[in-house]
Amino acid sequence: MTENQDQTEQDPTERDRMEPEELLEEVRTLVEELEPEKDRGRKVRLDSSLGSDLGIDSLGRAELLQRLEDRFSVTLSERVMTEAESPRDLLRAVRSASPGARTGEIDLERREVRTGEERGSEAREPEDAKTLVEVLAWHAEDHPDRRHVLFLEEGPGEGEERDLSYGDLLDRGRGAAAAFQELGLDPGQSVGLMLPSGLDYFAAFFGILLAGGVPVPLYPPMRRSQIEEHLKRQAGILKNARVRFLVAFEEVQTLTKLVKAQVPDLERILVTSDLEGDPEAARPVQIAGDDTAFLQYTSGSTGSPKGVILTHSNLLANLRSMGEILDLGPEEVVVSWLPLYHDRGLIGAWMGSLYFGMPLVLMSPLSFLSRPVRWLRAIHRYQGTISAAPNFAYELCLKKIDEGELEDLDLSSWWIALNGAEPVSPRSVEVFTERLAPYGFSPEAMMPVYGLAENSLAVAFTPPDRAPKIDEIRREAFQKERRAETVGEEDENPLRFVSCGTPIPHHEVRIVDRETRELPEREEGRIQFRGPSATTGYFRNPEDTDRLMVDGDWRDSEDLGYMAEGELYVTGRVKDVIIRAGRNIYPQEVEEAVGGLDGVREGCVAVFAVPEEESGTERLVVMAESRLEDEEAKEELKERIDGTTMDLVGTDPDRVVLVPPRTVPKTSSGKIRRSAAKELFEKGKLDAGGRAVWWQVARLALSGLGPQLRQTRRRLVGLAYAGWFWGLFALVAVPVWLIVFALPSRSLRRRFVRSVARAMAVLTGTAIDRRGGEELEETGEARVIASNHASYLDGFVLATALPPRAAYVVKGELLENPFTRIFLSRLGCVFVERFDPGKGEEESEKAVRALERGDHLVLFPEGTLQRAPGLMPFRMGAFVVAARTGTPVVPVVIRGTRSKLRGGSWFPRPGNVQVRIRPEIEPGGDEWKDAVELRKKVRTEMLDHLPEPDLEDRGSWLQELRDED
Repeated sequence: MTENQDQTEQDPTERDRMEPEELLEEVRTLVEELEPEKDRGRKVRLDSSLGSDLGIDSLGRAELLQRLEDRFSVTLSERVMTEAESPRDLLRAVRSASPGARTGEIDLERREVRTGEERGSEAREPEDAKTLVEVLAWHAEDHPDRRHVLFLEEGPGEGEERDLSYGDLLDRGRGAAAAFQELGLDPGQSVGLMLPSGLDYFAAFFGILLAGGVPVPLYPPMRRSQIEEHLKRQAGILKNARVRFLVAFEEVQTLTKLVKAQVPDLERILVTSDLEGDPEAARPVQIAGDDTAFLQYTSGSTGSPKGVILTHSNLLANLRSMGEILDLGPEEVVVSWLPLYHDRGLIGAWMGSLYFGMPLVLMSPLSFLSRPVRWLRAIHRYQGTISAAPNFAYELCLKKIDEGELEDLDLSSWWIALNGAEPVSPRSVEVFTERLAPYGFSPEAMMPVYGLAENSLAVAFTPPDRAPKIDEIRREAFQKERRAETVGEEDENPLRFVSCGTPIPHHEVRIVDRETRELPEREEGRIQFRGPSATTGYFRNPEDTDRLMVDGDWRDSEDLGYMAEGELYVTGRVKDVIIRAGRNIYPQEVEEAVGGLDGVREGCVAVFAVPEEESGTERLVVMAESRLEDEEAKEELKERIDGTTMDLVGTDPDRVVLVPPRTVPKTSSGKIRRSAAKELFEKGKLDAGGRAVWWQVARLALSGLGPQLRQTRRRLVGLAYAGWFWGLFALVAVPVWLIVFALPSRSLRRRFVRSVARAMAVLTGTAIDRRGGEELEETGEARVIASNHASYLDGFVLATALPPRAAYVVKGELLENPFTRIFLSRLGCVFVERFDPGKGEEESEKAVRALERGDHLVLFPEGTLQRAPGLMPFRMGAFVVAARTGTPVVPVVIRGTRSKLRGGSWFPRPGNVQVRIRPEIEPGGDEWKDAVELRKKVRTEMLDHLPEPDLEDRGSWLQELRDED
């Protein structure tokens, strides 16, 4: 030990004198990095305000805490991130912190999170529950002592654990309900909930529900010193929701007069200790499935508040649909840091865990933000199987976790890593998977998804146990024509989008154009959805509700995307896409590329468009934060941004604006606020050069004509084609019917119909590419021909592709119409009753007779069609007949008819069709099991040549579509 070291350890005064200077040096360094233009002359003192004086935001605080931990070899509480107001507060925290580097002090010992596994019933979930209250009651009765939530409190190491069982939650909820009823809360009245993540949150939420109230989750302020400003921003939501009580932490109570002055309906601000009532005193309240479960506000701190109305039925439908896809049950372990005021944390993590009886390991969002490795270590320690996060969280792990912090991690239990709530980056998916693969993370675990509060959460899910699918498409075709054409080998700069999977069971998704006409596959348009999870609208906001509800029961997401092979690819927001010189430009892609340039602050770039009234198009603006001060260096950076943008999207920006750090506006979760950045730009508050106005106007006026003309032309061509298509069918319908009626033999009638069908295909511009099936023309023996069913055009297409000996199986309802009855009977069609099980044997005999007379029996084993892509479950009838008679089955795959004329629509579009006639499959015997095996083989053969999802496992809910058809 040196003399100086000995003196420092023995003399506390000397130690105290040296520590502040070291700490201030770290603060000074960070301030210089954040705002180099302002740091000259700025004094960093122990009592300087971290926010107002030094300009250190929340992410800056997280960075500063990590640096202090490394500098002083201590572990700091995440509370320091929110509570410290000055360097002096940080100094106190460092002096009182636990010694030891932050990577070495974390315990990785495995811990069992499940308790009380014995169950009182064999049911895995409360299938008969109509409300969230009934869900909790079912669990509390069946296994009251079973752990529901394990909350990781702030404490030594990774945090102290606090338990909440199902029985405890019901008791605490009933106590809170009694307190609310004592205060006079009436059923249907709203109660604000502004609490941080913790067990008190769940008790308060269920207390409101059990009293008949409507919870309104609100996010708490990041720092207690910001409470007053935060409450002013939330006043719009509180007023819109007509909140009568607000449950918050104690500091909010001191501002009761301020809040009540802005929110007339607010009577009282409560703290959690006010909710400790007598559970036995709670009066039961009748709650129905259609009652509002809570209001989820998606915006509203400024402008018009949008509170999504979600009923108990909405929520349970969404949870059950997710359960069908993932086969969820109590053997899973959910790990989450997502905030409970957001639908991902509230519905996905908590309510999903509640419904399926999965233990939830919960940590504070600040715990993750201050030290992202905690999330991964919690998954390791508690052997988490399911954990969700937005894309930025996966990126944050890549940036903020050192390789040493990953040592000894085992993530092999993590089989569902949901990635949603914001655009999913192909790079993030690939790099995260690659980086964590050595620690047991499987590529198949990464599951990109799509959802929004207006559908209670989930809309589309990637199939489990499949690696993410990334679509590479031609940039030029997509930006100019909105067509997602797959790339060739010569494409060096493709656009890349991540598949979000297929619509969840019981729900549908479609892509539409501006006139709400459904688009074919691989054409970009607005994403719309419908199903039992969909909201009825926004609370006390008729204007936004009218924009949400479209075309009957469809809802508009205001997102853009396209469908390919039955899967959804989300490409951006309607309001964010920039149309310039006939191109669609996606801001996220440009922001990511520009953010990677030297001299630009990564994640601090906003790309937006400024309308140009004279040209009818938009000017492209790139706003980027930079710490550069030298003017020559700034001009060089602007040129590099110009070049990068040009290389990426094929056009250079009209304006590049370099701004100081912390200028680009962001949301509380760190997302770029493009509209706010645009507002700053339009108000002229930014000092940056641009091109001459006359040059912009002249160029954009000419380029703006292109997209307008192309859009108008496409609409007119579409309308003209639809008119021509149906006009032809109307013109030939009666003459064809009369000729079929008059021709003397069935063979002549069938040949005539095939000739007409082929002529109509030519006249309507429908090229039918048939491959295979030569043996059907040559053989004299009958075959069963089974085809997928995607459109009302399928029969017309098969008539052109199959030999005239084909006898089609059609639904018995067509017998009720004389026109169709006579026409189809003359062609030898087989009429079957689809919905009368008692006639199964009789219908089979009809099919057998057709085979005996030498006809090929043509049918659609799905029994009906649906508008959404996917091969539905097969009915057994045809395969039983084939097995009983020893008749081979010929699988036929039709592609292209769904895009040409989708189910439920009568608006045909130009397009070609492919027909693939596969080799016949022999039945293995005449028993039932042989028919089942034959069906399996035929289905497998179809799926191998049909780029659509397999919906076999969704037969329970697809039966609803059959019944509606």
